[in-house]
Amino acid sequence: MTGAEALVIATRALAAAGIPDPGRDARRLFSHALGIEPGRLMLILPDPLDPATQTAFDALIARRLTREPVSHLTGTRAFYGRDFIVNEAVLDPRPETETLIEAALSLPFKRVLDLGTGSGCILLTLLAETPGATGLGIDISAAACAVAAQNARALGLQHRAQFQLGNWHSGPVGEYDLIVANPPYIALAEMAGLAPEVRIWEPRVALTDEGDGLGAYRAILKGITRHLTDGARLILEIGPGQATEVSVLVLTAGFAAVDVIQDLDGRDRIVMAKQPEFPF
Repeated sequence: MTGAEALVIATRALAAAGIPDPGRDARRLFSHALGIEPGRLMLILPDPLDPATQTAFDALIARRLTREPVSHLTGTRAFYGRDFIVNEAVLDPRPETETLIEAALSLPFKRVLDLGTGSGCILLTLLAETPGATGLGIDISAAACAVAAQNARALGLQHRAQFQLGNWHSGPVGEYDLIVANPPYIALAEMAGLAPEVRIWEPRVALTDEGDGLGAYRAILKGITRHLTDGARLILEIGPGQATEVSVLVLTAGFAAVDVIQDLDGRDRIVMAKQPEFPF
């Protein structure tokens, strides 16, 4: 069997199982089984497939048919131009979260606190894009902190990034001029409607607060100002339809003004706030 034939068979199997974009997933998994960059895949498709590669590819397709995410099968997910190690302990980095990165990078900062850091993709991206800055990532999951530390080492940022087990901002000490968070904002009633790749395979604690989807924001905003330097910014990712409610929570916590930023699809995605002395 040639590589092209194996790819056709895999794509048809994924399509029959209702996998979205089966051709893309088949190509990504095939290039992973071959150990080559996806861009080189076309060069080897006419060649006969060796048995070891065929076995590895078949195993990957079998796992994908259970709706296990491609990122879990390959072990990485791209975010803001870098590859991050991911597994079942952390939320997959999403393209829409890059809106938070752009907002954070719009002004200078020196010290970052990332609440619910997960894979560390937000904190580590901000540090990689800002030479000299340092930061701390907090997560309630020890397994997630371990993944984030792995990513820091892989990116050569282990000397500028620290990770600590904790529940939001109850653990860290000191002050920061930038605090960021992508908290669990999916309401319990919405969980059943999520794609199986998300609902089954990603950590539930990173998806929902088991309530109205606003519980994490309430916890974050309670006492958050004690960790802010003068002029510091708080940047929160939000879910669809939460801009007004989260903005009210932020204003009630003592911030003078908020700015709601949309993602590339035109959806409200970010609530950004400064302390009262430094309004927008």
